[in-house]
Amino acid sequence: MTAVPVGARARRWEPWALGAICGVAALLYLWGIGSSWGNSYYSAAVKSMSQSFEAFFFGSFDPVGVVTVDKPPMALWLQVLSVQVFGFSRFALLFPQAVAGVAAVFLLHRAVRRWAGEHAALLAALVLALTPITVVINRDNNPDTLLVLLVVAAAYAMTRAFDARRATGWVALAAFLVGCGFLTKMLQAWMVLPAFIVAYLLGNRAGWARRLLDLGVAAVVLLVSSFWWVAVTALWPSPKPFIGGSEDGSAWDLIFGYNGFGRILGEGGGPGGGGGFSGSAGLLRMANEQLAGQISWLLPLCALVLISVLVTGIRHRPVDRAQLAGWVLWGGWLVVIGLMFSFAQGIMHPYYTTMLAPAVGAVTGAGLVRFWRWYRAPGLRGWLLPIGVAITAAWAMAVVARDLSWHAWAGYCAVGTGIVALVVLLLGRRGRERLAKSGLALGSAAILLVPTAWSAIAAVSGETGMGGTNPMAGPETGMGGPGGRMRADGMPPHDGTLPPGTGDGRRPQRIQIGPGGATSLSAEQRKLVDYVQAQAGDLTVPLAIEGGSMTASSYLINSDLTVIGMGGFSGGDNAPSVAQLTEWKRSGELGYVLLGGGPGGAPGPNGTPDDRQPPDGAQPPGGPGGQARTDRQEWVEQNCTPVDPAAWGGAADGLELYSCGSAGDR
Repeated sequence: MTAVPVGARARRWEPWALGAICGVAALLYLWGIGSSWGNSYYSAAVKSMSQSFEAFFFGSFDPVGVVTVDKPPMALWLQVLSVQVFGFSRFALLFPQAVAGVAAVFLLHRAVRRWAGEHAALLAALVLALTPITVVINRDNNPDTLLVLLVVAAAYAMTRAFDARRATGWVALAAFLVGCGFLTKMLQAWMVLPAFIVAYLLGNRAGWARRLLDLGVAAVVLLVSSFWWVAVTALWPSPKPFIGGSEDGSAWDLIFGYNGFGRILGEGGGPGGGGGFSGSAGLLRMANEQLAGQISWLLPLCALVLISVLVTGIRHRPVDRAQLAGWVLWGGWLVVIGLMFSFAQGIMHPYYTTMLAPAVGAVTGAGLVRFWRWYRAPGLRGWLLPIGVAITAAWAMAVVARDLSWHAWAGYCAVGTGIVALVVLLLGRRGRERLAKSGLALGSAAILLVPTAWSAIAAVSGETGMGGTNPMAGPETGMGGPGGRMRADGMPPHDGTLPPGTGDGRRPQRIQIGPGGATSLSAEQRKLVDYVQAQAGDLTVPLAIEGGSMTASSYLINSDLTVIGMGGFSGGDNAPSVAQLTEWKRSGELGYVLLGGGPGGAPGPNGTPDDRQPPDGAQPPGGPGGQARTDRQEWVEQNCTPVDPAAWGGAADGLELYSCGSAGDR
């Protein structure tokens, strides 16, 4: 299947071109990353995980090991290692993400090069590097960046397996890498498996028995590499951290519930129909207001490529098995995952679509090379290249036109460049070689101009959707859900207050839209931290905060006080349980509990939600897990004593501090 013979000397300019693409990717992913904590939910967890092996292994959100994050910890392990080298800082958290993003660009080039040649590989790498949603997620610390690297690396291993004399090792390596992807974001990593399996069966020339044996070995490797951590967490002796996001505290429940079929079927907390962050589920979801500007720029071109390849393959015999395997791998990846994301009924964040970007790059790169070859030959197929340029530039303008107040120049430039490219390509079909090549260059520029502009603007401005929790590129109209555009530090772009019509009706507040929002402490919060540190700093649990990561992240990041975010991600996990709180109080390990004051709809001190609402797709107070919150709050009110705000120098509204120990302020 090797399009470029192994050991063949590359043209002098080719390594430089790849280096330049990787350099551009590094610049986009690294520019100004020291100004953001990314997703503060994961940032706080990384700080906690760096303090003990158990917290590290489980991916604990708090340093005591009460509750984990709601994902497996592999992506966070790398960030912890970076923190150990550089110290806990914004740069240390986000640097591994940029490295992983550049590595994915490089590996995509190597995989596509073996299948479709150097030109296709360079185009594929460039497309991946410049995809807007890929740029913003690689500047964030969500696990999707590592997931993309792992599945691209698996695709490279699978591509090597197509023409290897003994392919078992390569197939097993691909399975191992997908298993590592499972420990990064669970079942989402397995979405590539249908394309991988069919591609291997078609591409490898060994007998059927040998191919099936290889896949059997790969299946064993996949299961072991996917589930070893899950098995260890189940066998770990108690006490151990509660697995965040699960119903019963186990990783098994998380896999097949909230983070598994719940994402597809809308169970486990996702809103029906997948509305909110990514719009309603359906065939055209990738073209909607929330997702079009993130990933859809080249999807019309990819559709044209795949249809033309399918028609050509049906009409011409014999079929080139090696080429067919590559098209099945990358085309199958794009179609299967695209449909899964389009029809997913559960929580669907726009940044999930970065997993489509490698396949978009591969199909685009190989497709343009094929269109160019057809363009230079007689026949109707030669018109596919101009048609591809035209529909891509037109779609770019259609997306930009949804908000002409936001950098509309990019759309106009794409259309103008596309028109010039079409004219030159039409003239070039008459045998004028230089004109033809100029038309190809202009056409490539036209189709990449707008996504490049959106990526560069996102990198330079630092404005990425709803902060680290839901990073997006593009104008405010595409954000979806409340809050609009946020700066890289998770704050609104202006004065840091809630927009008109929101808030609790009492005073302006720094907005925090779920975990990943505001990450700094107010003067009032710092007074509270200092007070608790002085009164109970040596206790095992000096401060527990109701509302989960929505309220606890900023305390964990910005202080050395041991803080427990009760309830996990959204506050609904039964961790700590009332029994655990009772035991802490009995043994004198619990100092203070903070109720109320949590932005994003955290319940108030009377056990009922206040009038602030969480973003679409987040768990509302009283929803799943609401009983656990209510039980904890009732326990606190019955077993602890309110602290007079004058004792610690705070205001009475918004923060309700309770003493649960034997301090003199009870």
